[in-house]
Amino acid sequence: MGDMRTGRAFVFPGQGSQAVGMGKDLADAYPVARAVFQEVDDALGEALSGLMWDGPDDRLTLTANAQPALMAVSLAVVRVLESESGKGIAELCDYVAGHSLGEYSALAAAGTFDVATTARLLRLRGEAMQKAVPVGVGAMAALIGVELEVAQALAAAAAEGEVCDIANDNGGGQVVLSGHAGAIDRAVALAPQHGIKRALKLTVSAPFHCALMAPAADTMAEALATADPRPPVVPVVANVSATPSSDPDVIRRQLVEQVTGRVRWRESVASFGGLGIRSVVELGSGKVLSGLVRRIDKELEAVSINGPADVDAFLASIG
Repeated sequence: MGDMRTGRAFVFPGQGSQAVGMGKDLADAYPVARAVFQEVDDALGEALSGLMWDGPDDRLTLTANAQPALMAVSLAVVRVLESESGKGIAELCDYVAGHSLGEYSALAAAGTFDVATTARLLRLRGEAMQKAVPVGVGAMAALIGVELEVAQALAAAAAEGEVCDIANDNGGGQVVLSGHAGAIDRAVALAPQHGIKRALKLTVSAPFHCALMAPAADTMAEALATADPRPPVVPVVANVSATPSSDPDVIRRQLVEQVTGRVRWRESVASFGGLGIRSVVELGSGKVLSGLVRRIDKELEAVSINGPADVDAFLASIG
């Protein structure tokens, strides 16, 4: 496993990368992609694929829908790459990682959970994160052009006894804060005094990845206790540790910690070079992660695979 056959990592996008129509061209072109969307629809007992392809956008954006939907598109890409190349994922990459919900996509891709289980876990995760905090109580804000230490100082100054946590350290100077609405408003107001170029409130339905998500973490702990994770066929670089793991018990614990914990994306990507990774391939909807990868480590090659043309280009590149 550790002999660095490919020098490649597969990464999987998180919330915010969804778009109406995503995955449709894959489903039209490849039976294995259609099969993934069918598995997810069956697992959830509803036509999520119809919502993905026809909208409306405001329903697709709901956390409980966006999470399994983004995973479905990512897994469709994985299955297509495997079937078209005749290689398993362990022959196509050395590591996997995903941003927040994308970590579940990474684990499904690596065989830790099957697609149906992953879809149900993500539906539950979305619902639990939504229910954890009454609407309006929490908020999130993105800080642009900031180092982590400065963001931490701002969060500490704005908290005033309320929750104001670093939710995502995304890299490329982008840090996301999460917590009580008042604390987030104070952080946005104080940002200029801390030399932060831009601070903007995010249109999110709940304050993800902060201490207020504790009820959702409890829900996931319960669900994951009965899930049966298998060792991933390639190690997963976890959000909460920014280090690779292949131990199912560790993975289970990290998925619970991840609900309230920081997404350490910058550190995760910064660790790739030392793991022998030279190229990073984003699988699924959008191009958010490949953009961040290029900004975090200029040495890494980064591409994204959204549809059939990207699949062809990738397969041609690996010969």
